[in-house]
Amino acid sequence: MASLLPSKSPAPRDYEIKPTSRPILQQTVEATTPEIEACSAPKGSKGGETSGWNDEREEMGICLTWKDVWVTASVEKNGSKSILQGLTGYAKPGQLLAIMGPSGCGKSTLLDALAGRLSSNTRQTGEILINGKKQALAYGASAYVTQDDTLLTTLTVGEAVHYSAQLQLPDTMSKKEKKERAEFTIREMGLQDAINTRIGGWGVKGISGGQKRRVSICIEILTRPGLLFLDEPTSGLDSAASYYVMKTIATLDKRDDIHRTVIASIHQPSSEVFQLFHNLCLLSSGRTVYFGPASAASEFFASNGFPCPPLMNPSDHLLKTINKDFDQDIELNLGGTERIPTEEAIRILVNSYKSSEMNQEVQKEVAVLSEKDPSSTNKKRRHAGFLNQCFALTKRSSINMHRDLGYYWLRLVIYVALAISLATIFYDLGTSYRSIQDRGSFLVFVSSFITFMTIGGFPSFVEDMKVFERERLNGHYGVTAFVIGNTFSAIPYLLLVSLIPGAIAYYLPGLQKDFEHFVYFICVLFACLMLVESLMMIVASIVPNFLMGIITGAGIQGMMILSGGFFRLPNDLPRPFWRYPMFYVAFHRYAYQGLFKNEFVGLRFPTNNVDGGTYITGEEIIRGTWQVNMSYSKWVDLGILLGMIILYRVLFLVNIKITEKLKPIVVSFMSSSGSPKRTIRIMQNPKATPLQEVQVMNS
Repeated sequence: MASLLPSKSPAPRDYEIKPTSRPILQQTVEATTPEIEACSAPKGSKGGETSGWNDEREEMGICLTWKDVWVTASVEKNGSKSILQGLTGYAKPGQLLAIMGPSGCGKSTLLDALAGRLSSNTRQTGEILINGKKQALAYGASAYVTQDDTLLTTLTVGEAVHYSAQLQLPDTMSKKEKKERAEFTIREMGLQDAINTRIGGWGVKGISGGQKRRVSICIEILTRPGLLFLDEPTSGLDSAASYYVMKTIATLDKRDDIHRTVIASIHQPSSEVFQLFHNLCLLSSGRTVYFGPASAASEFFASNGFPCPPLMNPSDHLLKTINKDFDQDIELNLGGTERIPTEEAIRILVNSYKSSEMNQEVQKEVAVLSEKDPSSTNKKRRHAGFLNQCFALTKRSSINMHRDLGYYWLRLVIYVALAISLATIFYDLGTSYRSIQDRGSFLVFVSSFITFMTIGGFPSFVEDMKVFERERLNGHYGVTAFVIGNTFSAIPYLLLVSLIPGAIAYYLPGLQKDFEHFVYFICVLFACLMLVESLMMIVASIVPNFLMGIITGAGIQGMMILSGGFFRLPNDLPRPFWRYPMFYVAFHRYAYQGLFKNEFVGLRFPTNNVDGGTYITGEEIIRGTWQVNMSYSKWVDLGILLGMIILYRVLFLVNIKITEKLKPIVVSFMSSSGSPKRTIRIMQNPKATPLQEVQVMNS
């Protein structure tokens, strides 16, 4: 069977069309049995690797084919828009397929469709095969590098890759082998000189944009995937950085001896980057303008009356010809004597490609590759063990929290300032009748407004969530491991933030000086801080925008504070909503009651401002003034607070799980309501596998 790229053909270096007597297809399309058999031919091993590496080596390549793929997005109420229109193509081992086109042509949508990452408001039809079979892209066999470099900015390059290796690579590999794999991958991407440099971000200088992109690639190729997706890997980079990034990607197989299939969406490559492409898929408004060897694209355009001017970047010429955003006329020849509208030029090229021998060869190649037997390369690989993942996430998160000043250290400074303010304003309250209200106000301020400021760390947590979502989508670890790691890493810092300001604020006002009362006060403060963080985790999973998240979290806490039983006593709260259920749902109620019991029980106060008269006990004040239920001890209130911490964390976990479970159902339902004559194939992210497919057959 014919292949569109000669076997072992180097990336072309000259784009000038030279005279020849052979047609285009005869020049570029040659029968090469080794190329066709690339999907099933085993590769030799490369020396210098440990046995742990060889156990997981790719021995066979992954062929990806797609036929008549349509993607439709829902718009407004009942409308829909076709993003991709009947695309057909393939990607083969050892080759770099570039998906190009003007903005909005469907590059990223095609990449997401092939990788199984379409959003829930889209419908996909057509056939996508992996090694000739409809199957899921298993963890470890494929990787997806997103357009945005979502990384923990406080880590160094070496730490980021090392911890990712600890999370992704199986326990059958020793720590030494994982470290060697991480260091080898860093050298592969040319990052050895930046291994001890922090990644950097807002307010912190770090590595360059090109180096960040290479770190993202490093993390995803640790498992030695046979199929690599890249969404605009050169976006935001200068021409030099773009070239070095793409050159590194194109030559990965020479470095690790893996017959890798690479598919990348590229916005506007330089001439040097364009030379690195083996095959090119050119799109315009979701339609295929050209699919074939990148070296033959310029000649295809020239044969249809759109030659590339001398000394012009071929990719610039291709994109300029098919870009209809600016409604410019296109020159039909180099002399510029005749011009036609861009829409007409696109129509000519699309129709020419449909009727060309090149399109027929693509159809034949897809048919041949679709008949290949499924290989073992797409089998799911093992992660690190659950406990090892929890340990690695806890350690990585602790380092991030320690180095990120906005996570806890800035809050600690503010809390100390507030504690000093509280201690001086409420200094030496005494035991007069007037001190009853002062003590209540002090305790409520500590458990309400100091803990309210915990939302100040929300932006830092949102950045953590972005990293989690990327790693979760790629199947690095599960939600449970993330929750456990985040919880245990935060405990020491929350204890520190509770203990130092708490000690300053507690003793100067003259509260009960017994150590037990102080410990209880610190425990309640710690529980409230952790509850607010847990609440903001739930908010972050629903409202990922940090500004909207802060507003939402502040609103929820404000409602809880109002219904906690201090600003309006429990018996005076309106029964609908505020008494039932808000009074019982708000954790402030249990914090207020526990602190009141901790402070007032055992004390007595004069009934008037003159000492020596009658006295009222603290228990009577709690029952009468604050309307607190005294049928259970303060430790029950603390226990409820601790239980609510666990509940909130579980709710965060359940929310993520439900979202993952409902998304494929929504996608399947929307897809089943689409075209009745097509096979719907949807791929999404399951609980531990990065890519999963659901087959829906229309009746």
